[in-house]
Amino acid sequence: MIEQIAIAFEQKDYQTAAKLLKQLLKESPENPWAQFYLARLHEVFKKRQQAEKIYRQLLRSTNNPKILTQARQGLRRLQEIEQEERQRAIIQATAEPSDTELGILILKPLSNELKTVATQKFAQIMQLDAYTARLTLPSRGWKSYRTGQVGELKFYGQQLQQAEIPCFWTTIGQIQQIQVFQVKYFLESDPKVTVVCSNQTNQLGSLTFDWSEVTARVVGLLPIFEEVVDRDVRGKLERKTQTQDYAQFCDLHLPSRGSILRLYDNGYEFHQGIEINPQASQNTIRINWNNLLDWLEQKLPQVKVWSDFTPFAQTVLDQTEILSRIKSHIHLFRREETNWDSAFHLYSGLIFMNDAS
Repeated sequence: MIEQIAIAFEQKDYQTAAKLLKQLLKESPENPWAQFYLARLHEVFKKRQQAEKIYRQLLRSTNNPKILTQARQGLRRLQEIEQEERQRAIIQATAEPSDTELGILILKPLSNELKTVATQKFAQIMQLDAYTARLTLPSRGWKSYRTGQVGELKFYGQQLQQAEIPCFWTTIGQIQQIQVFQVKYFLESDPKVTVVCSNQTNQLGSLTFDWSEVTARVVGLLPIFEEVVDRDVRGKLERKTQTQDYAQFCDLHLPSRGSILRLYDNGYEFHQGIEINPQASQNTIRINWNNLLDWLEQKLPQVKVWSDFTPFAQTVLDQTEILSRIKSHIHLFRREETNWDSAFHLYSGLIFMNDAS
């Protein structure tokens, strides 16, 4: 009967092949040739997952060299078909000019319990081995996973979301459209909030809003680098760059106005505006800054605080191509350019866009 089934396949008489195969499987369900032709039949009728499962099972369970060879060929055909379909889908996903804009795909964290199931799905979608897939999926904080044409990122992102792997994507252009105001000080806080701030062209003015408009607070530390002289292992003097301090930043998001209010410790004028702390003029900047954050916590108790900037930055700092296109809106004195500033604005902008969507 095996020969008859093989002849039916050669003649592409799949109806006859199916009829003969049904009888053979009833008589000898564990017959490896019967299992092989069942996989072939699944493949013909585009039931690729069932076909792949049987091919892989045959590779584990049989020693017949002919079956092993044909099972491997079957898997190769399935992979080639999948690759061709994937390429066609990506071409279609990037057909419109707006789909070719530079974008970024972000993975959101998964618990270890969910990771076990998600790893297999992630590996299949992104064509990775299981070990690499598990290392790639984040457990804490967001992770910059891929950059490129936003249409392609959307193609992958939608598959990941359907597989219950949390992620999102956006274009760099959308992040750049967010207005950023540098806050000098709070002038009023009740019933309306008024801040004195400068806009992106450094014009000084004021902005009035309700506390209820703030949807997120984003805090982060940006390293301050200095060149120092030190001795190497041989005692020879050498110059090297080290982190000497950190600048503290806090962004308040106002999505209804398409704006971010940006505060930082050395840029906030603690002696101006409303009195947040009576001893502001006598305190250190660090104490005043902590008091300011405590005050904002009291005013915005229900607003989520995003504080995982540093681990996120470590996933994106080496992506110079994309960070070089991002205007940081951070005005720290830098002897040399650094990707940290653009990384913070990217982090804050991604949160802004995710909340807005």
